[in-house]
Amino acid sequence: MMSMMKGTLFIIAGLALLAGCAVHDVPGGMSFSPKERWAILPILNYSQEPLAGERAEAMLDTLLRMRGFTHLKHYPNLDREDTLPELNERRRLDQALNWARSEGLRYGITGTINEWRYKSGLDAEPAVGITLQIVDIVSGEVLWSSSGARSGWGRESLSGNAQKVIRELVESIEFAPEG
Repeated sequence: MMSMMKGTLFIIAGLALLAGCAVHDVPGGMSFSPKERWAILPILNYSQEPLAGERAEAMLDTLLRMRGFTHLKHYPNLDREDTLPELNERRRLDQALNWARSEGLRYGITGTINEWRYKSGLDAEPAVGITLQIVDIVSGEVLWSSSGARSGWGRESLSGNAQKVIRELVESIEFAPEG
């Protein structure tokens, strides 16, 4: 009886360990049309890895186009050549929202990078934490938000783990029926 109980606890502990490798929080109820005019807005980088937001934006662009987003525009570099680049992430997002309004776009997709690194240790496992948001360009209201995190194995790449998380978040966006 005791060995059976230990075996059951071992299995439960193993499943809990595997479940801790990936976390996703996905809301339901809101649906969007990929045929609308969309903007990829800045993904704010709150990690310590330089350019993690821009890397995520490039992956997001590709994954959205694969899902059928046909009217997708990427915000331009709004920094003036005679000044230093904008380092305030929120100001950069506000500038991109203003650009999207001037372009007459309907929805924008933005988010945050909360973690983008290799963990220290012998195996240096990749760890990624990302939040995506869909905003109404005119009002700035957040219409949909979803978060995901993943910690991979030592042999996996950081960008591969990031792409898996972003893919799962993009696939969780509900589409309005064509009509």
